[in-house]
Amino acid sequence: METMVRVEGGEVWADDTGGEGVPLVLLHPGVADSRVWEPVLPALAVGRRVIRYDARGFGRSPAPTVSYSAAGDLKTVLDHFGVARAVLVGTSMGGSTAVSGTLNEPERVAGLVLLVPGVTGYPELENKELTAQIAELAQAGDMDGLFALSLRVWGAAGTPPDTEAATLIRAAIPAWFTTYGHVTEEPPAFPRLGELSLPCALLLGEQDEPRTIRCNEAMAEAIPGCRLVRAAECDHLPTLRVPETVTELVREVYARVG
Repeated sequence: METMVRVEGGEVWADDTGGEGVPLVLLHPGVADSRVWEPVLPALAVGRRVIRYDARGFGRSPAPTVSYSAAGDLKTVLDHFGVARAVLVGTSMGGSTAVSGTLNEPERVAGLVLLVPGVTGYPELENKELTAQIAELAQAGDMDGLFALSLRVWGAAGTPPDTEAATLIRAAIPAWFTTYGHVTEEPPAFPRLGELSLPCALLLGEQDEPRTIRCNEAMAEAIPGCRLVRAAECDHLPTLRVPETVTELVREVYARVG
């Protein structure tokens, strides 16, 4: 069932498959919206309740007009659907939100699946050269150049024309600008990863950015009992590149949830 969920000062689009048991909550990356889950959604929804939503400014969610917290919006979505306990599945930006949300309310998260995740408080995760290139292209109004750069960086494992990845990335780019100055950064989570005590798995894409790879290795080492999976043919879009691996990883963590 699709619905608009009221969040502080705005709203987000969400979809709930319904069903019993501990739900899966899917959190998309900053280079795509919730459609990124479609390659794995049918398999994940078999016998499980699955909730996904578009972060503010992405997909079917309106652009923000006030300051907001991504982890705060996650809490509001869980409250809206009456979710007392969930397994969070987050990729990239969504992974960072999942980690922050878990640290905020550890009793509410039964398990974590992190796909090429980010995390606040990790040193040198930002590629300053890439950020400068993006800013230069944006200031010049060169959206085609910005799209081409983004596809090269985050879709490195694809084969041209890589239509599915291209569609998702192109649609996500406007949100980078509409959310800028509105979304507030969560407190540093990397130094607190040792506090996580729950079933957890982390998928690392071997064709991802080197900085992200190093961050993911450090995260997996810092989270107690975290299983690290290396996907050789994966970039920053694991649900497109290795959907079977993603599905199996989610099933594995879900099976460990009591």
